Amino acid sequence: MTENNELRLLPWSGPDDKPCYLSTDGAAGYLSRLADNTEEIQLGLGSDLLAYAAEVLADVDSDPEELRLLAKDLTGALRDAVRVATSRGHRLPHAPDCVSEGSPTHLN
Repeated sequence: MTENNELRLLPWSGPDDKPCYLSTDGAAGYLSRLADNTEEIQLGLGSDLLAYAAEVLADVDSDPEELRLLAKDLTGALRDAVRVATSRGHRLPHAPDCVSEGSPTHLN
């Protein structure tokens, strides 16, 4: 989870598509829960869109306008997924360095 006084990247953007951050102490407050729910929805919609994309791309008679709209929607879903992955990656606990530079490695 997020360490004290760290900022959490939220799954939505602000004005001018700038990232939004939440300062949290690790507690699951209202905005943290809203962000968690929004991430779930975004990833679920992305999965649904991926299944739809497979159908459209399998149809050799797909309309070019439909393909363009699909590409636009997939771009948005990918942007959301990357934002979720980035946010979750930043909240992973950092493992302590097992081996410091220049010290021997010991395996048991």
